[in-house]
Amino acid sequence: MDIQALQQLLDRGRDGPLLRFSLGKGLLDAGDPALATTHLAQCVAQDPDYSAGWKLLGKACLAAGDAAAAAQAWRRGIAVATHNGDRQAEKEMTVFLRRALKARATQA
Repeated sequence: MDIQALQQLLDRGRDGPLLRFSLGKGLLDAGDPALATTHLAQCVAQDPDYSAGWKLLGKACLAAGDAAAAAQAWRRGIAVATHNGDRQAEKEMTVFLRRALKARATQA
């Protein structure tokens, strides 16, 4: 994924949830979870019903070291996925949330 090309689209005013999702995914894959969370947060702000955006936002938050924000994103994403009938995303985020909560409980 060409992050620079996606950033150029954004710089030219072609903003949208899919562009923000793609930028977030590219940045997360490139090892920049902090910047990825910025774009993914914009993605779900622009389209709050985008369950894949919530799922990836949770992953980016967790990778950035913010387990509480990850859990919050997954909770919201589970609600959205349930509402949209997106059973696969709902199941995945439920597993991610359960693992994150379990890890937090063992650290406490």
